[in-house]
Amino acid sequence: MDFSNQNTALWSFILQMGMLAAILIFANILRRRVPFIKKALMPTAVLAGFIALFLRMLNIVKLDLRLMEMVTYHTIAIGFIALSLIIPKRETNYSRTFTGSKTGALIVSTYLFQGVIGLLISIGLAYTICPDLFKAAGILLPMGYGQGPGQANNVGSTYETLGFKGGQSFGLSIAAMGFVVACTFGVIYMNILKRKNLLTRIGCAAVYETSSIDDFENKNEIPVSESVDRFSIQVALVLIVYFTTWGVSSGITKLLRSAGSNFTESLIPIIWGFNFIIGSMLAVILRGIMKLFRNSGIITRQYQNNYLLARISGYAFDLMIITGICTINFEKLAGLWLPFALMCILGAVGTFYYLKWMCKILYPEYYYEGFLSMFGMMTGVISSGILLLRETDPKFESPAANNLVLGSSFAICLGIPMLLLIGMAPKSDLMVLITLGCCVVYFFILLGYIFLVKPKKM
Repeated sequence: MDFSNQNTALWSFILQMGMLAAILIFANILRRRVPFIKKALMPTAVLAGFIALFLRMLNIVKLDLRLMEMVTYHTIAIGFIALSLIIPKRETNYSRTFTGSKTGALIVSTYLFQGVIGLLISIGLAYTICPDLFKAAGILLPMGYGQGPGQANNVGSTYETLGFKGGQSFGLSIAAMGFVVACTFGVIYMNILKRKNLLTRIGCAAVYETSSIDDFENKNEIPVSESVDRFSIQVALVLIVYFTTWGVSSGITKLLRSAGSNFTESLIPIIWGFNFIIGSMLAVILRGIMKLFRNSGIITRQYQNNYLLARISGYAFDLMIITGICTINFEKLAGLWLPFALMCILGAVGTFYYLKWMCKILYPEYYYEGFLSMFGMMTGVISSGILLLRETDPKFESPAANNLVLGSSFAICLGIPMLLLIGMAPKSDLMVLITLGCCVVYFFILLGYIFLVKPKKM
């Protein structure tokens, strides 16, 4: 075998990842050293993604877009699997679980709210001044704003195969604009609140746990002196779950194809586009099995290391953001600038006021912390929410940070019906309208749960 630079297949992946790594380090230096960028609170991975996009458009750096798309697709699943394998530090009490479930309902209702805005825009334009517009394009607003570049890429690519020319770049552009919204609107509003002296700490019980030795090594874990490295075990667990995810997704695909209907056939791309949900569920199942084995004495050690799993997840999401943003092709947005601008602007304004209203109801004791963290996440990713929260609640004295994590877990389950809606929407003009109606109905069902269901008296 030729190991020299003449073998491009051997070296291509390493060279591409090396360039992204260099851009990430450069972006981190800029964020730390340039005051304007530092004050903007833009996550380093987002900044790196825009730098990579800029360098690619100027032909300074040549990136393999197909490889970048593959990395974006796989890293979102790997990140969620690693997160789902993390062992909770303590049992979650009923009060926190109830708040988490309502936060999950708030997250999914925001997806639906964004989806309704997006569909009203795309359907309205398609029947008036943009007759060639893909009517289901509005679904990409919650995928870009609410889910981030990973799902914007997956659903956009799926819709592109179904006739939406430029769908992938459209979705990724919305996701990129979502980061801008989170890091501009969020920061501006936060500074307004600071000038009004509204960001003072209220007497909330501290729930955030500072780092301890247990974050790095639990007494029941495999020892450092073991013949296999602890990090290798974490990677092995994640890859085993991802391998099983492929098997389960393949099995579901065969069952859907055996049904032989157009509707079940349309669900197949959605199953693979949202494979991270299947992966997360399998990871939770594996975590439960391993706990059962430990309690029964079949295994005597804890194989998961929460700190290392969190690092795997963080790296996967950072890489997902960089590769997702750098693959945007603005040339494919020709003819789509009007729906793109309307969705981004109205989506940002609508999300802002909807979350302001809901967070006052759900988080009355820490409204501003809850709102800023949720707004950052629902226009960017969870790290955007954490960044805004850290500026207002640096010691995480409010429950807002825990709500993001716990609520996201519930949102995965509550968001499953959206898989059907995403698969339904592009089938026909009638199905787009039915999808819009279903989004409205499910939105009010979740509002009913948030407003009407009360916690039990303990």
